[in-house]
Amino acid sequence: MRMRPTLSWTPTGEPLAATASLDEVTEVLTAGGVLVLSGAGLSTESGIPDYRGDTGSLRRHTPMTYQEFVSSEDGRQRYWARSHLGWRTIARAQPNSGHFAVTQLQARGYLSGVLTQNVDGLHQAAGTSDVVELHGSLDWVICLGCKRTSPREDLDRRLRAANPGFTAEATHINPDGDVELPADAVRQFVVVDCVECGGVLKPDVVFFGENVPAERVRRCYQLVDSAEAVLVLGSSLTVMSGLRFVRHAAKADKPVLIVNHSPTRGDSHARVRVALPLGLALTDLARRLPDRLR
Repeated sequence: MRMRPTLSWTPTGEPLAATASLDEVTEVLTAGGVLVLSGAGLSTESGIPDYRGDTGSLRRHTPMTYQEFVSSEDGRQRYWARSHLGWRTIARAQPNSGHFAVTQLQARGYLSGVLTQNVDGLHQAAGTSDVVELHGSLDWVICLGCKRTSPREDLDRRLRAANPGFTAEATHINPDGDVELPADAVRQFVVVDCVECGGVLKPDVVFFGENVPAERVRRCYQLVDSAEAVLVLGSSLTVMSGLRFVRHAAKADKPVLIVNHSPTRGDSHARVRVALPLGLALTDLARRLPDRLR
């Protein structure tokens, strides 16, 4: 399935009334078997903005699309110049209390799995295991020619060597690792190719307009099928790549619970939407729920 570059959505029908109570979420989590689906809102307390919140990055920039990346040499130069600086910022980001609370809930046996739309690796940095990264990871690079993957650290060293005088200041970090740079700084930037075949290098993440790998999609559906409920954390569910799993759960009469400040595209499928800061809400949930046997 192709991930459509949907940047916004218009709510229809009667909105789901938000609540500040975690009682219903606590009740469902107590029974266990809950699949977490997390989005960019979970990482905002780590200094990485989301796409569509009150200060979301889409208010000031349009993300790189797969079509532009593969068809435009100038587009790739712009992306890599900006991402070269942005990745360093994301690589330095630390998990916040929300990430650590998810790790606690997993360790205590309340979760059946963790599926994230984020590409920042902060779930894993907090100690969460077996995380399925729906949109890939900024820590890896793939060659579009030979399909070889390599660590982003290796590419970072090569880009530093190819651009010894590149001293532009990064501003306005975005969830995909992109930053805003002046055009003259971008024009100075030297892009490097695959060391094996000379092909085009791309971060091993799913761009807007790109396919999520079919096997990864199948695995995510399996996680939904094996779960008792789905808990959405910090996602507007605007793009179909995440919304489809919420719809799948609802069609199977599995409870969908959402913790997100703003209305989401999945509200019509949800039992409840809790409008609380994620760090506060998840820490409270972890405090409420004792250790339990798996």
